[in-house]
Formats: sequence, structure tokens, C-alpha cells
Amino acid sequence: MTVSTIRQIKQQIQQLTNGESDNQQPSFWFTDWLVHVIDKPAIALMTDEDYQLSDSEVARFNDGVVKMQQGIPLAYLTGQQEFWSLSFRVNEHTLIPRPDTEVLVEQVLNWINVQPVQLNTKRLLDLGTGSGCIAISLAYELKHANWQIVAVDLSSEALEVAQHNAVSNNVANVEFIQSSWYQALPICDEPQFDIIVSNPPYIDETDEHLAGLTAEPISALSAPNQGLADIEHIVQQATIYLCTGGLLAIEHGYDQGNAVRKLFLDSGFESVHTVKDYGGNDRVTLGQVQ
Repeated sequence: MTVSTIRQIKQQIQQLTNGESDNQQPSFWFTDWLVHVIDKPAIALMTDEDYQLSDSEVARFNDGVVKMQQGIPLAYLTGQQEFWSLSFRVNEHTLIPRPDTEVLVEQVLNWINVQPVQLNTKRLLDLGTGSGCIAISLAYELKHANWQIVAVDLSSEALEVAQHNAVSNNVANVEFIQSSWYQALPICDEPQFDIIVSNPPYIDETDEHLAGLTAEPISALSAPNQGLADIEHIVQQATIYLCTGGLLAIEHGYDQGNAVRKLFLDSGFESVHTVKDYGGNDRVTLGQVQ
């Protein structure tokens, strides 16, 4: 039996990441994976370097390294991803929540906070909810307010994950519906929602970056018409479902700000503006129904 200590595994990780420019895996994936495999606090990598991994832990660690080098993201190996200080289950049926999507949550909460306080129940729609990270994060922040969240997704498998995430994050004010965008929602005499949010597929189908995202569901990533087809549909139909003065907030690609603002303006939205992500790129466009 070959003894492998945390110290030796760290040296192995160092060798793996010395040529990091030649592979696509961030170095922290390997150390985070080690922490997950040995089921110890991260500080153990510093304070407990003599800890000897069992044969099964070594085998599991090495198996995960191979998968990550093949392009499987760390979050799919651990089955978890942090977002908005909450923990979300993820799998091959859901996109992995990105930090930049927190900008969308942030902007919606900022908008709500400056609205006049009303006693009647308010409603928010999340289109293409995936893991539920946007809907559940908003519901978590709004659970003591008069807000009801409706989250839709075409994928029943994704909705199953989202429903689990709502329970695990102790959020009850979310209703999940299987639907292709607005399709399964009833059309009422009066608009139903005060806010519509979405992080739809927006990568151009010919974008070379898709080659590095093969582990994630492609239908949740790319769209026709230079990545704008789903955004266009969401914007054009939004006025049917949004109350007067209601907010539409959509995440999009770094180079789509101008095109998305034009879609908003062409559909009659006002106060249209784009907010940048943490990297300084256009990421979220917002507008209100007149």
C-alpha cells in the first residue's frame, strides 16, 4: 500500500497546476476537491498535513482529477455550488450558478427596496429557473415580505433539483411550474407579475467557448440569432404578464448590451439601462413597463 498524506497530495496538485495555462481547470478545483474527499475543514490542508488518506479516498481523489481534466466541472463532482451565501444542489440537468448572476439578484432587490411599501401580495416570475438559484435567493431575501415567487423551467429534471434546493434552503414562497417560457402560464384579464427575471440561454450557437462547456446542458447555454432568440421572445411577451410599472431584468452576454436594450425599447419599456458585472462587462439589462 502506498501511503498518501495531505502533504503529498498537495505536492501532486502543485504538479498538476504548474502548467495551468495549458489546461482549463482553476487550481482551486483540485484543493477544493481534496477537502471534499477527506471531509475535513479547509484549514486541515494547512494544519493536518500528515493526515493519511485511505485507499478509497486516494482512488476517489484521483478519479475526480481525471474527470476534471476531461472537462467535468468541480460542482458536478461535489453536487453542490455556493450562490448568494446559500448552497445549491446541481447536476447535469442544471447550469452551475455563476457569481456574475448574483448581480441580477442584487439589482432586483435594490429595485424592490426603493418601491413604496404595499400590503397586497406581490408576484415575481423567474423564467428558466434551472437549479432555482435566482428564484430561491430572491425568495430567501423576501420571505418575510409579501412576495410570491413563480419559477418555470422546461426540464422536469431541473425542476426536481430546484424543488430540492427550495426545501434545503428553507424557502416556501416559491411555486414551480414546468413550462417553455410563458407557455404554461394562464393569460388573465389583468397582468399577473410585478417583476419578471431571467437568465436565459444567450451564447451564440457558433461561439467557440461552447466547446469548453460540454458538461453543462447545451439547451440552457446557447440560442439562435447570435444568442438573442430566447431573450427576444421573453422581452416581447413580457408586457402581457407585467403590471404597469413592473420590472423586467435579464442577464445576457458581455457583448449584447446594445442589442438587448434595443429589444427592450422596441417593446415599449422605459428606464432601460444595463448594469455591469464584477468584471466590468455588460451583464444585466433592466426596464419598466409604461
